[in-house]
Amino acid sequence: MRTSAAPPAQFIGAFLDMLAAERGAALNTLEAYRRDLGDYVAFLTHHSTSPALAEPDHVRAYLADLNKRGMSAASAARKLSSLRQFHKFLYVEGLSSSNPTGVIDSPRKAPALPKILSMSEVDRLLAKAQEGIEDVKSPLIERLRRARMACLIELLYATGLRVSELVSLPRGAARSQEPMLMIKGKGGRERLVPISVPARKAMMTYRSLLEAMSPAHKDGLWLFPADSDSGHLTRQAFARDLKQIAINAGLSPSRISPHVLRHAFASHLLQNGADLRIVQELLGHADVSTTQIYTHVLDERLKAMVRDLHPLSERPKTKTPKRDKLSGD
Repeated sequence: MRTSAAPPAQFIGAFLDMLAAERGAALNTLEAYRRDLGDYVAFLTHHSTSPALAEPDHVRAYLADLNKRGMSAASAARKLSSLRQFHKFLYVEGLSSSNPTGVIDSPRKAPALPKILSMSEVDRLLAKAQEGIEDVKSPLIERLRRARMACLIELLYATGLRVSELVSLPRGAARSQEPMLMIKGKGGRERLVPISVPARKAMMTYRSLLEAMSPAHKDGLWLFPADSDSGHLTRQAFARDLKQIAINAGLSPSRISPHVLRHAFASHLLQNGADLRIVQELLGHADVSTTQIYTHVLDERLKAMVRDLHPLSERPKTKTPKRDKLSGD
């Protein structure tokens, strides 16, 4: 196979024509590829080579140059994806003798930290969801809608359930007097999660309104019945209504989702002294490495402990109270 001596601009043009004709790429997509490849070809030209003659070291040098320019790993990985497709096209079309991107690893992205809500923001969500539940002058259906949302938020924040586990809770979850819920999670693994008194009260309020609205729900299968294929509330419907509550509470809907409330549950536990292994069990993570995304919370807690508890930390000294004299001291 021989390499082509055609100008790089012709390579790019042929590649974009293929994307448009065979893949139906949109104009914006084609322009993004044109920018990425134009920048890459300019780099190769500066280093006295061309796409047909590029080697893996040229691609690595280009990625290193992107890093020097301050480009994020995510953006560099996107550009590398463009280069992979471009070089594969050149190789398949016989315009180059090899594909230099085949041995290049994608730039590593730093693990994304979960969006976290403060405790006060969770309180605002709950307060907004609870408005009007006790107003007997309001239509029953409106009180029920609010009670359901308040119950969902209270339960999610109190237990850290996955949203799929939450919306599919059985009707009996609101009947049991036990302070724990048995949850069947991923892979069929079962776990016990404690349930707080406010969450249990929210369940009972919601169930009483639901049964007042429709006595038939007394014998239903689900805690959150709905007119859906599954017979219970869908994840999408809950996520949509949660964003509306966030807007009503003065919070940005882009920061709120069921998964964000699950993160808040874990983060607030760790901030208040919970052990990482306990949080792992409550979240239903099979491996503690999954839970370690929250180590940034632990890092802050450790810094605070050293600052506040170490005898040589730079903070105002307070007089240490005398210990009570106990026998054996």
